[in-house]
Amino acid sequence: QVQLVESGGGLVQAGGSLRLSCAASGRTFSSYTLGWFRQAPGKEREFVSTIVWSGGSTHYLDSVKGRFTISRDNAKNTVYLQMNSLKPEDTAVYYCTARPGGSSWYADSYDYWGQGTQVTVSS
Repeated sequence: QVQLVESGGGLVQAGGSLRLSCAASGRTFSSYTLGWFRQAPGKEREFVSTIVWSGGSTHYLDSVKGRFTISRDNAKNTVYLQMNSLKPEDTAVYYCTARPGGSSWYADSYDYWGQGTQVTVSS
């Protein structure tokens, strides 16, 4: 069974940092694009970041550029999101996701999803 499990969320003050992890099981995701979306209460799921299979190409939501860094370890079937200089507007449930082929802005194009991990940034 394919499963993605996020961890690393929590409560942090503005300006602080968190590192999210997503461990995949059930299949090898080496050839897949991996990424992160987030969803705040009452809002649509929003693209945050993606990374291609080689790790050589990444994409970021404009508002997180320079603050967030995505990385992956294919040997561990794991994707990470290092979040620095966190702002209250980053508060959301963060979901990891995977799809074959290249990156996409659209949540509907992704095949696998984790259950999410809560990130709360206080002012």
